[in-house]
Amino acid sequence: MLRRTILATAAAALAMGFAAAQAQDKWPSRPITYIVPFGAGGTTDVLARLVTPKAAAALGTSFVIENKAGAGGSMGSDFTAKAAPDGYTIQGGTISSHAINVSLYAKLPYDPIRNFQPITMIGSMPNVLVVRADSPYKTVQDVIAAAKAKPGSINYASSGSGTSQHLSGVFFEQLTGGKLVHVPYKSSAESLNALLSGQGADMIFENLAPAMPFIKAGKLRALGVTSDKRSSAVPDVPAIAEVLPGFSIVSWQAIFAPAGVPRPIVERLSTELIKSVQDPETRAKLVAQGIEPGGMTPAELGAFQKSEVEKWARVIKAGNIKVD
Repeated sequence: MLRRTILATAAAALAMGFAAAQAQDKWPSRPITYIVPFGAGGTTDVLARLVTPKAAAALGTSFVIENKAGAGGSMGSDFTAKAAPDGYTIQGGTISSHAINVSLYAKLPYDPIRNFQPITMIGSMPNVLVVRADSPYKTVQDVIAAAKAKPGSINYASSGSGTSQHLSGVFFEQLTGGKLVHVPYKSSAESLNALLSGQGADMIFENLAPAMPFIKAGKLRALGVTSDKRSSAVPDVPAIAEVLPGFSIVSWQAIFAPAGVPRPIVERLSTELIKSVQDPETRAKLVAQGIEPGGMTPAELGAFQKSEVEKWARVIKAGNIKVD
């Protein structure tokens, strides 16, 4: 009896393994859901629709974009973390959802590293420190000097507490020893309007893409980008790191799947999505939006993400920042 039980168990295990292998061989046999953990029309949503068509054609399927916004990207990310690890659910992950939120929120329903499988990096975009065209601040040095000489005299807006725009200001304070006053809004549109109108904000560390039209129109003056080197999109604007060594912040966009997706599927997803990101036409569209195209392998993205989680944990702890 024991022998028959052992043989039956072994046969069942072999059958399950064979079935799983067959499923992987046939993947994808239906559309792939691409979760965007933010609202429609935002950067993560736009990039999802930009990078998936060529990958879909290569895979012989389609990508269905679903927006699941809320809690700084946490609601949609939690949905993906709990999805079946079969390669039919992936998502756009950002510096917020997959690096900052784990240290920012007291209770996050997912672990951004353990619960996800990295696929590839779409690209990164620096924030840019901007002031109104009539501002007395002409350089980053001017802002540093004022923040030190008159602590609390400069208000900076952001699109919300815990965003990269907010934490850019926190990091700036930590490295300069100056004091700024944070004024959070609900969106980039609202914070930019506060700056442009001169009501409520003296400056913003804004994502480069939404700030670019106002810079080009001469309504905003760009003092510095937050990446460690100058951006090819605005090569005449210095990097803040040129006068503040160690200051480096980029708002990045990547693609993740739930943890446990079979390696062959991960490799195929990664291969086709990297090809799409690196396609000349796609790259040109990314650069036009101020985004530095990516294309990291899963291992490279995993290492980068880990370093980002550790970095922002230090910044958030030092700034004593929490969101309920």
